[in-house]
Amino acid sequence: MDLPVMPPVKPMLAKSVAAIPPGMQYEAKWDGFRALVFRDGPELVIGSRTGKPLTRYFPELVEALSANLPERVVVDGEIVIVRDGRLDFDRLTERIHPAASRVRTLSESQPASFVAFDLLALGEEALLEVPLAERRRALEGVLAEARPPVHLAPATSDPEVARRWFEAYEGAGLDGVVAKSPDLPYRPDARLMFKIKHERTADAVVAGYRFHKSGPVLGSLLLGLYDASGRLQHVGVCAAFPMKRRAELVAELEPLRMTDPSRHPWAAWTEESAHAEARLPGAPSRWSGGKDLSWVPLRPELVVEVAYDHMEGDRFRHTAQFRRFRPDRTAKGCTYGQLEEVVGYDLAEVLGTGG
Repeated sequence: MDLPVMPPVKPMLAKSVAAIPPGMQYEAKWDGFRALVFRDGPELVIGSRTGKPLTRYFPELVEALSANLPERVVVDGEIVIVRDGRLDFDRLTERIHPAASRVRTLSESQPASFVAFDLLALGEEALLEVPLAERRRALEGVLAEARPPVHLAPATSDPEVARRWFEAYEGAGLDGVVAKSPDLPYRPDARLMFKIKHERTADAVVAGYRFHKSGPVLGSLLLGLYDASGRLQHVGVCAAFPMKRRAELVAELEPLRMTDPSRHPWAAWTEESAHAEARLPGAPSRWSGGKDLSWVPLRPELVVEVAYDHMEGDRFRHTAQFRRFRPDRTAKGCTYGQLEEVVGYDLAEVLGTGG
């Protein structure tokens, strides 16, 4: 492979802002695997956000990208899996599997798509210094004849359209909106774009905590919500406390620490079979990388208010943000029923592939 921009390249990133800024190019924020595609004739490499190759995990995209991209090109985009008109991140993570046979089976039963939103090189020319507006026009030309599962990400310069997207597209599982300056060159690994994400709050039960990797201070709170049957389900964690506060929290939570963890709602968390019946902390995962997933069980009595962007099935998609403890609330009132339901929106309408 001999391209004007060579792998590995870390993608340009975005920083969070509270509102949609004016005078930008706006796109939907996709919830998938960020990926840079490098094609030089018969050679094609799909690079991850960290620079490691994803090529072997998405054989169907290698074929589709080779059929839809020019002979020599570098494209930035997102790998997504669509299920029932929505993005399905859990199905995407299943692809990172050591067995080639498993990857091949999933590529056939749950094929992925690639959504392109930037162009880093074309032919013999590197485009890193070219303004975004020009790169976008070139990308539109490159993908003018592209067919699914390769898509051009919708973009607009109208902030009112962006606001409508922000509200409507969430029903298709998208994260929010990304804003980019039209004059912006491409800067790998720099946070020069802006992301505006959805945020909601929920009351959750503090059912345990994990220690911080640095020592005997709190690392994260384990959060639970009660389902319709009255079972406490693990829905995620909240973290990001100052170090001084982490030490204080261990002491404050000590009165809730259970001396007999066998009576905890998640007591069976060490049994792999139990994870198939309920959502418990410490589920076996290829992503855990050998990390210590043990935790300190607490009596499920303390309620915390957390902010979250959206749900992935029955859990918080990302780490929740601590807002405050709620001594005025009872743990039994922390149910899934409090969560806002998002109006559905078919992803095919976002990508312009609807009937």
